[in-house]
Amino acid sequence: MKNVQTARHRPDPEKSLVGFLLDKGAYAIPINHVREIINPTQITSLPRAPEAVAGVVDHRGEVIVVLDLRAHFRLHETPRPAREKWILTRSSDVVVGLVVDQVTEVFGTQGERLKAPPRVRGEDLRGFLGVFSRGPTLTFVLDVRHFEEVAQSVRAERPSPETRKL
Repeated sequence: MKNVQTARHRPDPEKSLVGFLLDKGAYAIPINHVREIINPTQITSLPRAPEAVAGVVDHRGEVIVVLDLRAHFRLHETPRPAREKWILTRSSDVVVGLVVDQVTEVFGTQGERLKAPPRVRGEDLRGFLGVFSRGPTLTFVLDVRHFEEVAQSVRAERPSPETRKL
């Protein structure tokens, strides 16, 4: 007879997701869209930006829009956790920084298929690919393309030729 505890803790060779926490919720991003995980740095606010846009940063010569996932999901505001990280994502030619409370681990679904996320009002604004169970915990997998669209929507308009002369 197979030991249930051993089967439950068997390593997953897939390792296709990067897990992180927001508030008390478990989330993940497909690892193939994670460019880098960094410590928070100095951020510059963007006037008239949506609430979820924390601002922009210059990271290695590239200006990156940083989105605060707590604000995006309208979670409780709390003091920034000591383990806060920024996950720099890319699915096309756009790099977006996502502010998370803590990066937890790299893991896979252990063969479990993603289920459709629960339907709630404004669901198209959430950016979920799906959800799956890891023991008693539900893990929501994010669609990086959704966050790229949010970041692209705050791109500064190109200055007119008259403005460039200033």
